[in-house]
Amino acid sequence: MGNIEKKLLKGVDLGDLICVEWTDASVGKSSGSGIAIDIPVKSWGVFIGVFGERSKHIVIAQNSFKYSSGVFDIDYTAVPLTWTLNVVVIAKACVESQVTRQLLNSFLLGGRRALNKRTFQRRVVNHGGFR
Repeated sequence: MGNIEKKLLKGVDLGDLICVEWTDASVGKSSGSGIAIDIPVKSWGVFIGVFGERSKHIVIAQNSFKYSSGVFDIDYTAVPLTWTLNVVVIAKACVESQVTRQLLNSFLLGGRRALNKRTFQRRVVNHGGFR
């Protein structure tokens, strides 16, 4: 664990509900009304680890959909450590350790699961605006 990682994640354990304060990249135009390079962001979720080969990212699970046999499909945010300003623990052990391991395993599987994948498509019809 590097110095930045140790400092930011001091007291943070897997399964804790955290808030990650970070700055996102920005897209701008020279004709804009001002310069805003650092876009402040706060992301909340359950801490499931730090991952990345070239650059380390704090990964938080934000929504989980539990399927059979403890398999989850999760929505997650991965925040680069170098973009992270602060990490605040909102609730310790918000998720039980067994569920945290299942979330982590589902994340590492990358969405591959032994369920039949079905795609549902809704047809949207817009006839002249709102009613």
